[in-house]
Amino acid sequence: MAEKIRVLLAKPGLDGHDRGIKVIAAAFRDAGFEVIYTGLRQTPEMIVNAAIQEDVDAIGVSILSGAHMTLFPAIMNLLREKKADHIILFGGGIIPDEDVAALEKMGVSKLFTPGATTEEAIKYLREAVAGRSQNEKII
Repeated sequence: MAEKIRVLLAKPGLDGHDRGIKVIAAAFRDAGFEVIYTGLRQTPEMIVNAAIQEDVDAIGVSILSGAHMTLFPAIMNLLREKKADHIILFGGGIIPDEDVAALEKMGVSKLFTPGATTEEAIKYLREAVAGRSQNEKII
């Protein structure tokens, strides 16, 4: 049996709406992922430190507060600074299309917006982790 995908889920900033990320956490667990949910009001530093300590494959961030253009780049920069940019960063929330494009261009792996299904997120993360593993084997 293949190793379980380890994913850390987080709610950064002051956003207190966590129903969506709890639905994602349950769906990922049901799909066989190992899920670490850090809870509400996490700082980028807390998220990155927890991801490194937990040796996760990916970080999933839910942002509904409008602070996505600040929080995602902060998390990406910390991952780079701590030599942990092999960790896949993805997320979701209320994010305008132009910001989705800009964040993905900056290095956020994938962003899911309202209407995306849990099946889409599960399929995406499985493929992204498998693709990253293949790339690591080639190096």
